[in-house]
Amino acid sequence: MPWWGTLLGGTLGYMFGGPLGALLGAALGRNFDRGIRITDERAGFGVGQQERVQAAFFTTTFSVMGHIAKADGQVTTEEISATEAIMGQMQLDPQQRKAAIRLFNEGKKDGFPLHDVMLQFKRECHRRRNLEQMFLEIQIATAMADGRVHASERRIIFSIGEQLGFDRAAIEQLFSFTGTGRTADSGRPSLSRAYEIIGVDKTTSDTELKRAYRRLMSQHHPDKLIAKGLPEEMIKIATEKTQEIKAAYEQIRQHRTG
Repeated sequence: MPWWGTLLGGTLGYMFGGPLGALLGAALGRNFDRGIRITDERAGFGVGQQERVQAAFFTTTFSVMGHIAKADGQVTTEEISATEAIMGQMQLDPQQRKAAIRLFNEGKKDGFPLHDVMLQFKRECHRRRNLEQMFLEIQIATAMADGRVHASERRIIFSIGEQLGFDRAAIEQLFSFTGTGRTADSGRPSLSRAYEIIGVDKTTSDTELKRAYRRLMSQHHPDKLIAKGLPEEMIKIATEKTQEIKAAYEQIRQHRTG
């Protein structure tokens, strides 16, 4: 947990300002808002810069989760369970877990500066598309935790997706990819669900199927995402994504080869 240790040690706090710094400071009981408010996009991406991205991802993920969960007027037990499940996957220590819960609660507050938070998150990610996509997938999965996506939740997700540079078709595809976890009796995804996961249909050629599969595997490869700034605590989430993609691809291949 190098980014967390750096943050608690105070080194990162001097650099990490703006709305994300204010949120993280509130979660930790510190004042980071006096740090640098605008990221220099010309700066190199050394160890310190990657730790900034990791801190930004952690902060944005849990605060926006809270904002989306409250969007329909109430936070359901399913949404809380989904958030707790992600914390469990991350194996957060007690201090990190407390910070994540506080960030979730900050996101639920009236006046949460969603636009400013997403603006800074996009700057911190510095065009790391795969990282931004993983963020959106986590938000969609949380919104779908209660079995449906309320219109207000959907509106917010499309808003933040478009702010990150995804067009509406790409966001719709992420909704299909994230899905609701429908599986056959064997525990494998149903055939229709498998096609949704890969993002193709039954008329897609084997060549295009393989190309789509390889693209998804590359986008969700845990080592690549960690290198781009995904907090190491989230590696299990990325790993489970690749396992789901692989299972869907094998399901389609087996069906096609008979």
